[in-house]
Amino acid sequence: MTQAIRIGFGGRHISALPRGMLWGLVLSFGLAFLTGCAQTRGLPATTAAAVASGTEPVTESDEPEARKRARIRVELASSYFEQGQTTVALDEIKLALGNDPNYAPAYTLRGLVYARLNELRLAEESFKRAQLLSPRDPDVLHHYGLFACQQGRYPQAVELFQQALASPVYGGQAKTLMAKGICQVRAAQFPEAEGSLARSYELDPGNPITAYNLAALQFRRGDTAKAQFTIRRLNNTELANAETLWLGIKVEQRLGNTEAMAQLAQQLGRRYPESREWASYQRRAFDE
Repeated sequence: MTQAIRIGFGGRHISALPRGMLWGLVLSFGLAFLTGCAQTRGLPATTAAAVASGTEPVTESDEPEARKRARIRVELASSYFEQGQTTVALDEIKLALGNDPNYAPAYTLRGLVYARLNELRLAEESFKRAQLLSPRDPDVLHHYGLFACQQGRYPQAVELFQQALASPVYGGQAKTLMAKGICQVRAAQFPEAEGSLARSYELDPGNPITAYNLAALQFRRGDTAKAQFTIRRLNNTELANAETLWLGIKVEQRLGNTEAMAQLAQQLGRRYPESREWASYQRRAFDE
């Protein structure tokens, strides 16, 4: 059975999406931004300003050759990292830094790799170096925030997410708001978490992680109608799983919708007969 992160709510627990789906997706959503938004770094000031303002596209002539080689290496490293080939990814990062030792995305990705390898000191050093090189880069701030949250440093993580969200040109608002909300849940800051996740959901309603955790918070707060809307929307997609179906069952049970509850229970028993959630349903353990 897939291991799941457990999110505590005042003594009760609601299981979040499986660990790989939760932080794995949080990380993978961010990886595409490591290189795509980094192309203007290291350009001449006038050129970078024109590119950032949207008046000029980035062309090969704008990018120094060393920076271009570093960027290509980081793109390769990112692909290897997503495939779980951490050693190969590290080799590519080393080559990238050999071409351009001041390329912040390389240090950010190196931090993610070392975090996956549980080399926490090296991960911390990498994120700090990336932030030193590019202190207002929202991608650096986002990933450093993820790392800080995973280490239980919630105030620092939330502050880093806030700094990332403050960028007027940042295209990753939804994924950073999602990460911020999940981190606030871990810190037991439930009203703040619901606000972050609700805003993320407005920007990206198709994100299953955001939808599930928002519905769980709405259900906890007693706003069952909103929780019903959010979790039904998720359970009507192919991304529904045992955790989302079980939350949907509890929502419908609280509202007295026995027919909808039975339909969800049928799905849960058919698709996940060995799951903890199906066992809980059979015990009618709706308040666990």
